[in-house]
Amino acid sequence: MTRVAAIDCGTNSIRLLIADADPATGEITDLDRRMTIVRLGQDVDRTGRLAPEALERTFAACRAYAAVIKELGAERIRFVATSASRDAENRDDFVRGVLDILGVEPEVISGDQEAAFSFTGATKELNGDGDYLVVDIGGGSTEFVVGSTSVEAARSVDIGCVRMTERHHPGDPATPGQIDAIRADIEAALDLAERSVPLREPRTLVGLAGSVTTVAAIALGLTQYDSAAIHHSRIPYEDVAAVTERLLASTHEERTRISVIHPGRVDVIVAGALVLRAVMERTGAREVVVSEHDILDGIAFATAAEAETEKRQS
Repeated sequence: MTRVAAIDCGTNSIRLLIADADPATGEITDLDRRMTIVRLGQDVDRTGRLAPEALERTFAACRAYAAVIKELGAERIRFVATSASRDAENRDDFVRGVLDILGVEPEVISGDQEAAFSFTGATKELNGDGDYLVVDIGGGSTEFVVGSTSVEAARSVDIGCVRMTERHHPGDPATPGQIDAIRADIEAALDLAERSVPLREPRTLVGLAGSVTTVAAIALGLTQYDSAAIHHSRIPYEDVAAVTERLLASTHEERTRISVIHPGRVDVIVAGALVLRAVMERTGAREVVVSEHDILDGIAFATAAEAETEKRQS
């Protein structure tokens, strides 16, 4: 087992996993797993730049994470940055800030790399026992990956929950016209994804990230967020559709009273639910297997494997 710190910085949140990982067996033991909503992708779709206040929120989270990493004594840190920092003109400001705080340079990875990490994290503990379509609904983009024991095809498209919310500004509640506009964007992106990834072939649909786990928590009737209850739960399409309709009909204030919705997701969960429902409709999936293990776990496994390789070679 190798102790590693994996950081995933996306459009909406920055997350930390410190774990003892064994890439050979797929065993991973969490020591600390946390998430902070920083909205790094604030207005990136419109301006093409990372906002100064978004950068400062992100750097504040990095400083807090650095203290935890030092306390738990991770052997190696890997910081992966995804959609928002890929798109930003001033991403060098972001890279320098992270390097100063954590001592490692963030890897601004491609959508295909993001997909591979997500696939590994979501399916490693499933022991390759199936034919999977892994869907990771993020803030700026959504990744589609198919495979059994490894990635066979992948595509990243720009239909994240933050991007859709900022682009279409759904009302309180969303109007039919706003919903139609979001759906049109989602359907166009699914058409694009389907050029590279066979979405309609029978396979197990595995859903990742905050939009999916939040919809699952609501569908399960949880009164507080419970990772153990959500992880590997199977949510039927009918329940996903019902939760989506409930969210579409709700006001911002009503969503704040749903205890399992993180305050940082209240304004974007409507778009996230629409993406999940549309994916299930396009693929014909009757249920989604919800995974709490995702890109963070994939980063941890890859980092542990690299460390072990270096140890053997030294």
